Amino acid sequence: MKKFFTYLTLLLAFGFLFLGCSSKKSTVQEYNKPAIYWYNKMIKQISDYRLDEADDTFTSLESEHRNSPLLPSAMMIIATAHMEEEEYQMANYYFDEYLKRFSLQKDADYIRYLKIKSNFLAFSRQFREQSLLHDTLEQTNEFITSYPRSEYIHLVQTIKSRLLMAQALFNKEIAELYGRLDKPEAQKIYEQKAASKWQEHDKIEEPNTPWYRAIFE
Repeated sequence: MKKFFTYLTLLLAFGFLFLGCSSKKSTVQEYNKPAIYWYNKMIKQISDYRLDEADDTFTSLESEHRNSPLLPSAMMIIATAHMEEEEYQMANYYFDEYLKRFSLQKDADYIRYLKIKSNFLAFSRQFREQSLLHDTLEQTNEFITSYPRSEYIHLVQTIKSRLLMAQALFNKEIAELYGRLDKPEAQKIYEQKAASKWQEHDKIEEPNTPWYRAIFE
């Protein structure tokens, strides 16, 4: 019986040793791989919903092959993957990087549209993200001025209209608040602001669900 426990202890010891070696082997950092290797690995990780690992793999591709023709495509794919997973901050980071490095690409209007869409979908609290709302409105105005013949112009114009409605509702809420506080002058100012953004307030449906996503669903 003692021999049995001795053998069992040795087997367990060897088992833990083997697992430890395997674990160390699996965490060995890869480097100096062809661009296509990193590209395919990133695609596989995205398809397996392992975006954190895909980010690391993209970093390897970018650092080892900064001039690879695969880089623009890889950057677009991972940016879109983050947007699909509602990780809008990361998506916008990649869109910004794409525009900085590949702004002369013929699809620049598409990338700018995607960034506007990403910002638009990022609104989780309608009346509390005024800075993002203002910045996105500016982006829509720049897009409309810069790409009047873009195939995405109508989508951007629709986003702008939705944002103006949201801004009008926000100003209307503030006006009503000042009304309840018996501050008629402040109330009038915000009523005028609301009217300047959208005149037909009665036709704006109060949102109970993420209404701003509807045009993409």
